[in-house]
Amino acid sequence: MPEMPEVEIVKRGLISQIKGRKITNVEVRYQNLITGDVPQFIDIVTGTTIEDIGRRAKFLLIHLDNGYTIISHLRMEGKYRVSADPAMIDKHSHAIFTLDNGQKLIYNDVRKFGRMQLWKTADLANNKSIAKLGPEPLSDAFTFDAVKPRIMRHRKDIKTVLLDQSVMSGLGNIYVDEVLWNAKLHPETPANHLNDDDIRNIIKYSNEEMTMGIDAGGSTVRSYLDSTGHAGHMQDFLHAYDREGTPCDRCGTEIEKIKVGGRGTHFCPHCQVVK
Repeated sequence: MPEMPEVEIVKRGLISQIKGRKITNVEVRYQNLITGDVPQFIDIVTGTTIEDIGRRAKFLLIHLDNGYTIISHLRMEGKYRVSADPAMIDKHSHAIFTLDNGQKLIYNDVRKFGRMQLWKTADLANNKSIAKLGPEPLSDAFTFDAVKPRIMRHRKDIKTVLLDQSVMSGLGNIYVDEVLWNAKLHPETPANHLNDDDIRNIIKYSNEEMTMGIDAGGSTVRSYLDSTGHAGHMQDFLHAYDREGTPCDRCGTEIEKIKVGGRGTHFCPHCQVVK
């Protein structure tokens, strides 16, 4: 699943490719992609100019010049490509936005989990999906005072809590495993058992992992590609995620994989012990 670094890379790519372009035609091939009325979505978007591309946590925000924003969540395998090549459009291309320069913004999603929703730009903060998001790494709101109470009110395991986007947003399965490895926290540690240093380490390593992920172009563990079709390289620097059976980079103990909250979870049983 694209997480905050991957969505940030997609955002940056789309800014360079489609910002300022007019959308001359909209084709929605998979109706369930759109949350809301599909004909209304097409009518409102057609003829608009893309003013800018933004991001909030894992949500991509395509701002239009008519006061509306397309809120796009890539979910598991959604991806955007910009191309004039008809061969780029296949059976998994579920939305096609024709641009005034002859190119097309193509939304492709093999698993059909992604969603788009049209919302008034000035009212984005009140969108249900956006409003519930907690502070995200690398933002001014991502402070100890903001994050600590959101974590400490939970008795659930810290892995599940950090995946809760209302606690802190932007991190998914990959980066939560990495943050916990760096912080030397067992993923099954109850969140309310953490101390202040643990919270500070979660904040520190969340910021560091997000920065590294963005600098590396994201993690291509399975199918992620940016809007130009390029893979990321963050997977080359992962210490825990998807490394079961290999030596821990810190102590040499074999990385294990367990299920936590129904999610595959990777950790070092020597470095990360339950509190």
